[in-house]
Amino acid sequence: MTSKELLLATTNQGKIKEIKEYLADLALEIISLKELSPNSVFAEKGKTFLENARGKSLFYSQQHKFFTLAEDSGLEIEYLEGAPGVFSSRFSGPQATDEENIQKVLRLMKGVPLNQRKAQFISCLALTDKGEIITEIRERVKGLIIFEKKGNYGFGYDPIFFYPPLKKTFAELSPEKKNRVSHRGRALKKLKAFLLLHLETEKKT
Repeated sequence: MTSKELLLATTNQGKIKEIKEYLADLALEIISLKELSPNSVFAEKGKTFLENARGKSLFYSQQHKFFTLAEDSGLEIEYLEGAPGVFSSRFSGPQATDEENIQKVLRLMKGVPLNQRKAQFISCLALTDKGEIITEIRERVKGLIIFEKKGNYGFGYDPIFFYPPLKKTFAELSPEKKNRVSHRGRALKKLKAFLLLHLETEKKT
């Protein structure tokens, strides 16, 4: 079976790994921006995760002509009025590390009781083919921001995001377990179902 090329419009190694693992059994040759040299880089200026995902998907599909998947995701904390939101990856500065972002959240939340530390992870996907967005998906998962880091898996804010149904942070879950319950895992489940149908339809035309 001939594989169709799918470009992941991201350089985030954590996202690349999760998405590649989730879609590994599809007839797709998955390429990331890490493996290409884009002529220019998309500037994320959207006010929502979906705006950024749409923009990235269209921008890179026009440059490279591949089937293009873009994902924008982040953390929204109720006590911080939705922050860090679309600034999740650069919450403490343009070149912020995960550790710097985590420490900023913990500083801002210092002294806040657990019942006021509600948060949610959001994941928005946009898939483009032949210069047009063919599907968009938005998923979320709710949890709490704990008082200190726990766990060694995952990336981003995973060590401080506590998921009550499993009584663990996302960083305490194996990649397989996290993918079953996370915002990105839920979005990718829907995407995978869409891709299976889309690829099968393409074979018949």
